[in-house]
Amino acid sequence: MRLIPVLILLFISVGNPISVFSQTKLSKKEAKAQENQTKATRYFIEGEKALVLGELEKSFFYLQKAQELSPDEPAISYKLAEVLVRNNQAEKALPFAEKAVNRDPDNKYYALMVAEIYSNLKQPLKAAAILDRLTTESDKNQQYNLDLASIYLSANEFDKALVVLDRAEEYYGIREPFTVQKQRIYLRKNNLPKAIEEGNKLIDAFPGNPNYVLNLVEILYNNAKLDEALSLVSEEIGKYPDQAELQMAAYTLLKEKGQTQKATDYLIRAFKSQDLDAEVKTKTYLSILQEFKTSERDALLNQLEGILAETNPNNSFVFAALGERKKSESNLPEALTLFKKSLAIQPKNAPVLEEVILSSFGENANFEELENYTTMGVDEFPEAPEFWFYDGVVKSARKKDSLAVVSLEKALALNAGKNQQLAQVSFGSLGNSLYNLGQKDSAFVNFERALKLNPNDDQVLNNYAYFLSLDKRELEKAKTMAERVVRKNPKNSTYLDTYGWVLFQMGKYQEAAQQMDAAIKNDNNPSGVMLEHYGDILYHLGKIQEAITWWKKAEGSSEASDKLSQKIKEGKYYE
Repeated sequence: MRLIPVLILLFISVGNPISVFSQTKLSKKEAKAQENQTKATRYFIEGEKALVLGELEKSFFYLQKAQELSPDEPAISYKLAEVLVRNNQAEKALPFAEKAVNRDPDNKYYALMVAEIYSNLKQPLKAAAILDRLTTESDKNQQYNLDLASIYLSANEFDKALVVLDRAEEYYGIREPFTVQKQRIYLRKNNLPKAIEEGNKLIDAFPGNPNYVLNLVEILYNNAKLDEALSLVSEEIGKYPDQAELQMAAYTLLKEKGQTQKATDYLIRAFKSQDLDAEVKTKTYLSILQEFKTSERDALLNQLEGILAETNPNNSFVFAALGERKKSESNLPEALTLFKKSLAIQPKNAPVLEEVILSSFGENANFEELENYTTMGVDEFPEAPEFWFYDGVVKSARKKDSLAVVSLEKALALNAGKNQQLAQVSFGSLGNSLYNLGQKDSAFVNFERALKLNPNDDQVLNNYAYFLSLDKRELEKAKTMAERVVRKNPKNSTYLDTYGWVLFQMGKYQEAAQQMDAAIKNDNNPSGVMLEHYGDILYHLGKIQEAITWWKKAEGSSEASDKLSQKIKEGKYYE
């Protein structure tokens, strides 16, 4: 509970001023008392200044000095309590606050301080007793009734809460916060008729407000009062025929009763309204999309699409919903076009953005365009590790490995081990980029981290084995990893190429040739690297002319080595 302090009370006492016409002198006792009062006032003011500046220890020191000189002044006790409360020392504050109340029981701010302290000390009913006294003693304190009702509700004192809310309603009139709280209490007490009565009071007090009607409809629906809910909606539509929210409620209720055609009529009316929010329309559209596929369902979706195109032609929610339908029909190109239109209007839509990114990977991916969306992801959702991972993968594919490392390390830091799968693939991708940057030892460390989380990741096993073979390091380990992957994927050209190259580095040229031959036969468009590798293997088998033939096939490929031209020209192998 948040209670509002504070009345700044200055208690400067004028004591017994000496009249210029008086000849009476103060006694020593009276003079001393006046001196103490003056000093107390100065200390109090200094304590107030320190409190305003947030210097709590300094404030407490001056206020204690003031209280030593003026121990019965309630304003000082109140301020000492306030300092302690602000310093999270509610238990120590309580005696000071109670002392202030005892010295000045009519000051509501002192009473509110005690109530706040009791709340902080988890003694809500003691706080409630104070608020109850304040609200019953004065009409000026009725604003605390909601705080009081909340306390009673938390303590399951429902009857007391109702008394307080009735008192507030009597003073302020019918107000939504009071009525809604009373409805909740009656529902918890299983008193449905009283809850309905409260709902009707709001509808009558604020005619034409559909929210109050819908609130009561929900209560009726959730308590199996479908006919009563439909009767209420129909009555209100009769009074206000253009309220789309009521038409949507009628659609839901009639559909529940199996009156499909009448329900659809209300749905069409609602969709045609410019007043109905596009997000509401698209949620309904998507719920229909999830229904069992029939010709009737598809016809309705077509009709709704036409209405959406007319009433909300350039809306991000609409484009996203239409994209979902295309996706459900396996029309991914059109789905992506619609998703991209949605993002162009509203980029802050994580599910749609992720859909675009994931659907854009694969063969012939346009990584330049894809990078625009991964950048959008990290800009719009900087705390989401997934988007940093996607960005790192795309930047790596674009040979921006330094930037890829930054994004992948960010993904790992934000993920902090929460999503093991994300961590595993991030370590694997990070290993690739680090190797490309020449940081080979760090690359291999990250491959090991990835395999610790998933020892059976074929891509990590393949890349790790390949990079080890390029460095001629731990070739037996590389062979074991590459062999495992090929055994699981005997027709995957990339994996066969890696296994063949590991065998080549081990001097097992005949076995290497068998694997490379299989790799090329299983690939409709073998890479330049694969073709050059096959030529290298054939060269070491003494098949010089065949090697040159395969080297020439690799010529012109961006993936070929910088030694390829020299190999072809001299008919000799160069590393």
